[in-house]
Amino acid sequence: MKLFLRSVLVAAVCLGAGFQGTQAMAQSIVMSSTTSTEQSGLFTHLLPEFKKASGIDIKVVALGTGQALDMARRGDADVVFVHDQAAEEKFLAEGFGLQRFAVMYNDFVVVGPQADPAGVRGNDIAAALKKISTNHTAFISRGDKSGTHAAELRFWQQAGLAAQKGSGYRECGCGMGPALNIAASSGAYVLTDRGTWLNFKNRADLKVLVEGDARLFNQYGVMVVNPAKHPQVKLAEAKKFVDWVISPVGQSVIAAYKIGGESVFFPNANK
Repeated sequence: MKLFLRSVLVAAVCLGAGFQGTQAMAQSIVMSSTTSTEQSGLFTHLLPEFKKASGIDIKVVALGTGQALDMARRGDADVVFVHDQAAEEKFLAEGFGLQRFAVMYNDFVVVGPQADPAGVRGNDIAAALKKISTNHTAFISRGDKSGTHAAELRFWQQAGLAAQKGSGYRECGCGMGPALNIAASSGAYVLTDRGTWLNFKNRADLKVLVEGDARLFNQYGVMVVNPAKHPQVKLAEAKKFVDWVISPVGQSVIAAYKIGGESVFFPNANK
């Protein structure tokens, strides 16, 4: 009888331990993020390293930055990783985020047909957009309230062309990858983040034509969603990710990600 009771007790302990282990393994958070971080391949490189360090899985929902922030406003995400600083600061001012941390940067580029029918090649984004507008050349806009779309609208405004983009201007209401596909198939110009461009395989005769303008700087930030707004937010796990990605270890993982030997993102947390 004693042997039987001990066997039952051991089995119960093992079962409990197994259940706790399963629970630990099942730790996860939801991150709303921009399509560029996913379509560039960064998360495939970055998130497994975070899981090794923490045991926490991250489910990424990749949207335009505006949609990613709206998702967090609804309480459907624990952490936000996006690239539109003005929109991020508004999100914080509304009380939806705890604190914004700079994580990394790269740049935007304009790609277009190798023949460059509008003659935009160079390092001046405003001059390039003026030529596209004047020549009514095909230009694909994401039109999705993403960080890239917000930057594109800012560049048109800086060029004095907010209402005069030319008859070739088209909004696709789509992510960066689909926008590049449309540009490749139609011989149009498009603004893209460099990371997605480097990972894009269906280039046809598209080439980088405008780069190097300081205005094309593209900063990414990360924020934990405020549990005071949404009590279901997994605060501890979300903070672990933020602390890790801005730490020297997380920053070195970002720096190590390259495509064809070329760096995709440059870490700049706490700078």
